[in-house]
Order: sequence, then structure tokens, then C-alpha cells
Amino acid sequence: MMRPNNPADGGVAAMADPLDMQRARFFALLGRLLVAPPEAALLQGLSGLGSQPATPLGQACAALAEAARLGDPSAVEREYHELFIGVGRGELLPFASYYLTGFLHERPLALLRDDLRRLGIEREEGAAEPEDHLGFLCEAMAGLLSGEFPAAPEAVAAFYQRHLRPWAGRAFADLEKAEAARFYRAVGALGVAMIDIETAAAELPA
Repeated sequence: MMRPNNPADGGVAAMADPLDMQRARFFALLGRLLVAPPEAALLQGLSGLGSQPATPLGQACAALAEAARLGDPSAVEREYHELFIGVGRGELLPFASYYLTGFLHERPLALLRDDLRRLGIEREEGAAEPEDHLGFLCEAMAGLLSGEFPAAPEAVAAFYQRHLRPWAGRAFADLEKAEAARFYRAVGALGVAMIDIETAAAELPA
């Protein structure tokens, strides 16, 4: 979990653009589902998602709602363990360092820590994973978009370009087709759709 290292500087979320808040909600949901398995209440909430537009993102949301309706909390917890923890290691290693260098705790993590320090974001005490975990990065992106972590729009765009765009789409695609994935197949599809949207938006003329 991420938090501002000076909470008194927050409080600007009400000023955030509505579109940015919508993007933040999607990234926050992805972060929540990646850092821990969903409890029964969250699965029930996701299962109640209403009708969705016939877009890649809408279809991904509909698939997530269906997966949540079919998901048993205990089974989803076991699935999470197989995917991300395992015996020794899980099926997937959702870390920037691993995807970009083939090893953990490498230069991408050091560069990320520098940027997080400049942005005033720090990992919460007790978090076991390094900051380049995909779930933590989604949480950081959500906080930047919502204004929980105050930053200029240029800094938010730069954070995405440096720390998510180069690898997050591949990681979500791997999750979507992972052998152990059932509920998390839909999470992967939602992540792919979000990264596609963010990358397309980043390529638009300023």
C-alpha cells in the first residue's frame, strides 16, 4: 500500500477532473485486487456492476462482474496464492524490475524509488513487497490521478510513461492467460484495457 509521506499536503481530490477520478477508480481497483485477494464483500460489490458499454473497457468490466458472481472467496484466495505467492514463488512475478531486466530489485526499482521520493509517496509500514509491484504502482497512479498524492499533470503523465507503460500491459496480459487464473483472468483483461486506453491517450497531441 502507498501513502503520502506528508498527509497534510493532501485534500485536493475534490478538485480533480471527473475523467481523472474515473481513471483513478479503475487503477485503485486494480491495485486492490493485485495486492491482496478480494474478500466476500468486494466480490459481491463487483458482481453488482451494471450494464456496460460495448467497448473493450466495458466488456472487461462485464467479464469481471461475471467472474465475481461465480467466484467463491476461498477459491479466489487460493487462486491468488498460486498466482502471486506459491511455494517458493507464484506463477507470476508482477514487478517492474523482473519484467524489464529479468531480475528482482534492479535499476527500475531504484529509479522508481527516486521518483516516489520526489512525489512525496512512500510505502506503508508492514508492506512486504518492493515498490515496483504492479499493485503498488496502480495504487500510486490512482493517488496521483485523484489528487491524494498532489502532482502536476505533467508529473502524473511522466510517472505512467516511466513506470507503467514499458511493462504493465505485458504483465496484465500474462495474468489474463496464466494457468492458475480463473477470477484473475478477468482482472488481467481489465488491466490490459486500462493500459491500452492510457497508452493511446498518452500518444495524443498535447
